[in-house]
Amino acid sequence: MSPTIFTDVRNDMRIAREEIFGPVLSVIRYADVDDAVEMANDTIYGLSAAVWSSDYERALDVAGRLEAGTVWVNDVHMVAVGMPFGGVKQSGLGRELGPRALDEYTEAKHVHVDLTRRREARIYDLLLSEPPSV
Repeated sequence: MSPTIFTDVRNDMRIAREEIFGPVLSVIRYADVDDAVEMANDTIYGLSAAVWSSDYERALDVAGRLEAGTVWVNDVHMVAVGMPFGGVKQSGLGRELGPRALDEYTEAKHVHVDLTRRREARIYDLLLSEPPSV
C-alpha cells in the first residue's frame, strides 16, 4: 500500500478518530500548542505519539502532556527492548518489554517484620500512654 496523506482533516472526522495501522497521515490544523495537545488527547486511544521541535525543553513539556503510552521526540518507532511499550486508554492492556512487562504476572505485597523485638520508641508509644495489649 502506498503512503497516503490526508489534508484538511478536522478532529471530528472518522479518519482522525480511529486508529489506522498503515502508511497514513492525517493533517489537522491547530491554533497553538495547547490546542494541538487538546486535540491529540481528545481520543479513546493512546498507543503512541510523536513531537517534532528544535526546542527540546518545549518538546519534553508537550510530550509530558500527551496521553500516550510512548511519546517519541524528533523520532518515531524506536522501540528499546529495555523500556516498557504499550498504550493507554483503549490502546492499552499493560506493558510489553522491559522489567515492567513482568508486572502483569505478579501481585505486589509488603510484609514488614520487626526483628529487634523491642517495643520502645514505636509510633504507638509516642501517641498512646501505653502500647496496646497484644
